[in-house]
Amino acid sequence: MARFSLTAAHVFPGGATIRAGRVIADSIRNAKEGDFIVFGLSSATVTPDMTPLDGAATSMKAGSPHANTPARAIDGRGSID
Repeated sequence: MARFSLTAAHVFPGGATIRAGRVIADSIRNAKEGDFIVFGLSSATVTPDMTPLDGAATSMKAGSPHANTPARAIDGRGSID
């Protein structure tokens, strides 16, 4: 189970734009109601604007190039769709 909260808008493969404040999950099985599913979510696709919400997401971020990036807050610039 890997779920992240977004602190900035993201554009994912296929052109889906997800606004800041939304939660993404790595699969349908791991998603909760209202989550956006991002197939292929991995350590290679984690950004500094993804805050881990569970152990699997924390491990995924730890294995990413952004492992030591401090958590960011939602601001006006990054939250625009």
